[in-house]
Amino acid sequence: MNKAWWKNSVIYQIYPRSFADSSGDGIGDINGITEHLDYIKELGADIIWLSPVYQSPNDDNGYDISDYQEIMEEFGTMEDFDRMLAAMHERGLKLVMDLVVNHTSDEHRWFMESKKSRDNDYRDYYIWKEGKDGREPNNWGACFGGSAWEYDRETDMYYLHCFSKKQPDLNWENEKVRREVFDMMTWWCDKGVDGFRMDVISMISKDSAYPDGEADNGLYGNMSPYVCNGPHVHEYLQEMNREVLSRYNLVTVGEASGVTIEEAKKYANLDDTELNMVFQFEHTDITGGKHGKWTTERMELKKLRAVLNKWQTELEGKAWNSLYWDNHDQPRAVSRFGNDAPLYRERSAKMLATCLHMMKGTPYIYQGEEIGMTNAYFKRIEDYRDIESLNAFRDYTEKGLIDEEEMIYCLQAVSRDNARTPMQWDDSRHAGFTAGTPWIRVNPNYPMINVKAALEDPDSVFYYYQKLIRMRKEYEIVVDGIFKGLLEEDENIYAYERTLDEKRMLVACNFSEHEAACSLFEQEGGEELISNYKFHKTGILQPYEARVVLY
Repeated sequence: MNKAWWKNSVIYQIYPRSFADSSGDGIGDINGITEHLDYIKELGADIIWLSPVYQSPNDDNGYDISDYQEIMEEFGTMEDFDRMLAAMHERGLKLVMDLVVNHTSDEHRWFMESKKSRDNDYRDYYIWKEGKDGREPNNWGACFGGSAWEYDRETDMYYLHCFSKKQPDLNWENEKVRREVFDMMTWWCDKGVDGFRMDVISMISKDSAYPDGEADNGLYGNMSPYVCNGPHVHEYLQEMNREVLSRYNLVTVGEASGVTIEEAKKYANLDDTELNMVFQFEHTDITGGKHGKWTTERMELKKLRAVLNKWQTELEGKAWNSLYWDNHDQPRAVSRFGNDAPLYRERSAKMLATCLHMMKGTPYIYQGEEIGMTNAYFKRIEDYRDIESLNAFRDYTEKGLIDEEEMIYCLQAVSRDNARTPMQWDDSRHAGFTAGTPWIRVNPNYPMINVKAALEDPDSVFYYYQKLIRMRKEYEIVVDGIFKGLLEEDENIYAYERTLDEKRMLVACNFSEHEAACSLFEQEGGEELISNYKFHKTGILQPYEARVVLY
């Protein structure tokens, strides 16, 4: 564990639909990624996590897979993929594939067979249940709105879909399903991929009683306690590890909805019997209210710090952390946790990066984060493309739970589409993303915020990220130092220290637009490793100031 190569690494996530379009059809593709690998190499990232590129009807932008061993036609061909993988390896970059095996598309061959009849050989590949009192088997609500059950008239039964109705859940209790998944994973490993990010992997084992959930949002019952971290999840992952993962030199991370500290210690244990690390969502769910994630509420630093510090300290010596602010499912970090107004955008983007990258764990950078891309703030529902956002707008407004204007404000704050607008390469038409019409609107601030401008400015957010990544390679304390939280009651400053042998690294970040008293750096000596301000004030952190000093 202590020598694992991925501990020193930084992972860069690419959302292929929105990264770079080489064909002019308005949709990002594999060749577009290959053309920009030198950019990622220049940034300093070591690993690329690629959101799904498999064949898919795109009900959920590729997370509904109809063939695990074919490439989505919009993205290119398997030959394009092989060239991209070779080009990554030539540059010393590793590739992590997105593994989506909690569910498939309803257009997958297995499901098309499964729904033909009750006695079809593939029937038990999915979760089919009888109705109850002329209704669904229970009251569970799907993550993307509506019931989690879809009625099939042909066989007079319901199938479970925790997400879209076009994403039926696989039945992991069926040994044949597990064998199919492991064989498919082996096929990709033999092709040369370097790891897997496992989509909602904590949901592959369900409570076999399928009880009703608490109806806490006024619409449906909460299924989370019965589908997350279920009774056999660790058993299945240990089997996966024995059959596939342990046979290759891979990095693995599990997206673990509803994961607790105790569960995380099992998923990402130091015995290396399951996964290397997990994504937890506690720090992104702090603002959830009576309508779930749909809120405009800003995050309180005290709550955010309490969650992140807990994960840092309680996993110490027991499991490894994933460090992230945003990804394809979260709004833009600088808009959510920082301040994206022109006066403070770059300063707060650098502050957030400092706070995260100096913690213990493997940092993840989501495309565009390294240039300080912001939320899109679309004002019309017609500009949104995300199935979750569109369904929520319909469900909550039609039932009168939130009015349309307020729901648009909620989407502007937390819609997944904020992360999915095209990568902003330059100030030309459509931000240099495509020669055609982009599948989703480009953020209108692209003339000011783009890669070309960032590379031309030595003080840009990009070069700040580059320096943070370089520090991970140069200072052992950044990777291995023990974490300890400081100033844990302060309402503006997030501070902590890392210690290794006789060394002590002090990190302090002002999360506010006001000056904040801070006496942490008053002691003599010390080497300033990085800061987003050239000049400091004694006893004070300036607005969104970040400092890292090694003693």
